[in-house]
Amino acid sequence: MNKTLSINDRNNISIVLCGQAGMGIQTVENFLTRILKLAGYNVFATKEYMSRVRGGANSTEIRVSSKPVRSPVERIDILIPLNKGAVEHVGKRISPETIVPAEKEIVREYLNVKQCKFFDVPFTKMAGEIGGAVYSNIIAVGVIAGLFGINLQMVVDYIKRYFSAKSADVVQNNIKAAEAGFKAGVDLSNSAVIKINIAREAKVKDEILLNGGEAVGLGAIAGGCNFISAYPMSPSTPVLVFLAQNARNFGVIAEQAEDEIAAMNMAIGAWYAGGRALVSTSGGGFALMVEGLSLAGMLESPLVVHLAQRPGPATGLPTRTEQADIELALYAGHGEFPRVIFAPGSLEDAFCLTQRAFNIADKYQVPVFVLTDQYLIDTCYNTAAFDLSAVKIEKHIVETGRNYKRYELNESGISPRGIPGYGEGMVVVDSDEHDEEGHITEDLELRTRMVDKRLRKPNFLRNEIIRPEIWPNENYKNLVVCWGSTYYPVREAIEQLQRNDISLLHYKQVYPLHPETADFLKKAEETVIVENNATSQFGKLIKLYTGIDIDKKILKYNGLSFTVEEIADGLKKMLD
Repeated sequence: MNKTLSINDRNNISIVLCGQAGMGIQTVENFLTRILKLAGYNVFATKEYMSRVRGGANSTEIRVSSKPVRSPVERIDILIPLNKGAVEHVGKRISPETIVPAEKEIVREYLNVKQCKFFDVPFTKMAGEIGGAVYSNIIAVGVIAGLFGINLQMVVDYIKRYFSAKSADVVQNNIKAAEAGFKAGVDLSNSAVIKINIAREAKVKDEILLNGGEAVGLGAIAGGCNFISAYPMSPSTPVLVFLAQNARNFGVIAEQAEDEIAAMNMAIGAWYAGGRALVSTSGGGFALMVEGLSLAGMLESPLVVHLAQRPGPATGLPTRTEQADIELALYAGHGEFPRVIFAPGSLEDAFCLTQRAFNIADKYQVPVFVLTDQYLIDTCYNTAAFDLSAVKIEKHIVETGRNYKRYELNESGISPRGIPGYGEGMVVVDSDEHDEEGHITEDLELRTRMVDKRLRKPNFLRNEIIRPEIWPNENYKNLVVCWGSTYYPVREAIEQLQRNDISLLHYKQVYPLHPETADFLKKAEETVIVENNATSQFGKLIKLYTGIDIDKKILKYNGLSFTVEEIADGLKKMLD
């Protein structure tokens, strides 16, 4: 059997590492993505993990490419299983071309060596000689570095930085582990068993490498956020952690509230006092915040909510991904009041839209949602530094006069917003219906006028709606509609099909819906919508506002994100 894997005809390779929680899979991802980027490779990483601290089966996929890559794939080119259950966990993705450097004891029960290209690498024995099984993950890092021909000193230097707070023995043992793995990887490469020839780009070394949680956090900082209140809940917690870690550098107060209700009310209070506050949560946590959201609607308080989606109902799959909360964000809160919902499709979007959310919330005095999901939050890749030239913190607070009216009736519906202590006026707000000065009223005619005032805001918000992206061009026969984090998987699937009659229509703002939506859809002969939920929630929203029912749907709701192959296969069947 020919066991040589040549990547000469490929511009990217998919590496999967799998093992139990507690085995350091995340550490391996951290090391490899950064080391590969420093070596000049484009990298993309995403992970799937069970809701447990120890045990189970977790995996991380790292794609290494000669050009920017942004999507997960089904195929596995190199699999490193670190425990006995690993091969079984990802077995459906293994092909005869998959390279599996592992130890026989780990794969014996599950792996038919004829169905892949297996090579015996005694990770446990090597780790034991260094100091224990805990070093197996760093040996795996060394193996990959050796296969890719990365300079060993670069790996050693990164290990020294990463473990700088540890004892000298720990640092040295990790260096020994990396060296042992590196030698094994080089031996496989030198013996012509595995040949990897992916082009490097010098500019990649200077690009940034970050994940979705960091992108949202940086966007909040760029938007002038100076207060975050949250109760930890996956997959939203990374945003709270990032802002807490950087609080002193950027003047942010990070408050881990006692519960989600308190977190929401704290944020509303911060905006009332003149701050720019963010709430970060997931579906179950946001369910507790809904009364507070309605309070913000009545107070006409600016509010930014980062809602990181995961599968429900109830606790659902707490560490998995789904796009099933668009209706929750759209209809949450009793009564009628306007809102805006952004849905980033990339890390760049996560930064720009979160920054934009603060300005929109401040200008129109409405709640603004940044709707992400576990897949986007945990995804990382290298990208050029964000363009800050257009970033501007727009504040719309007015200095109050003696006759100030917080809820002044006017044509735009946007009353002047003052804050306590800035000017002579009294800033009165109340959860009951109120008059122009903010005092409680049961004047029913005034009630109608106040509701009408609040609902006039969307007329002016229309000027701010982001036009959906049509890619690669507007001359299409078939149209694929998607929103949020499915952007890059759908885009790569269309590229893979190599057809010039298909275009992508991607929405990064899902509400208010762009007024040209019906025109985009009517132009296509065939339309397909792709969503990570069971009922096509965005498709229903489109039908509600346009009357157009997109009957061809590619839906996934098992807790995992789409792969490029799944979408490509689905489109091929529906559009042939």
